[in-house]
Amino acid sequence: QVQLVESGGGLVQTGGSLRLSCSASARTFDKYYMGWFRQAPGKEREFVAGISWSGGKTYYADSVEARFTISRDNTKNTVYPQMNSLKPEDTAVYYCAADQNPYDGYVGSRIYQYTYWGQGTQVTVSS
Repeated sequence: QVQLVESGGGLVQTGGSLRLSCSASARTFDKYYMGWFRQAPGKEREFVAGISWSGGKTYYADSVEARFTISRDNTKNTVYPQMNSLKPEDTAVYYCAADQNPYDGYVGSRIYQYTYWGQGTQVTVSS
């Protein structure tokens, strides 16, 4: 079992940046691939970015490609999405998610591919 806690959300102006974090209660991040999803009011939860357990592979939604960067520090059991050039369309609750896979190149991009979820952190981008 693993418990995920997101932080770093807040209010930012269009074009600004935020760095979110997701900390896990598990002893290590070994074999856990990580993903970030977001959900705006009245909309379905959508994939944002994912990273394999080694950090060697990443995957981004088209809407955030070239603006967001995801990384991880397994010694701290923490994942960091760096979000740059933020737009009002990025406004949503952002959720951290995790699951296991022995293949260190695996990155999940679908909700059903994740078992563990954080509580979410609000990101609001002003116009």
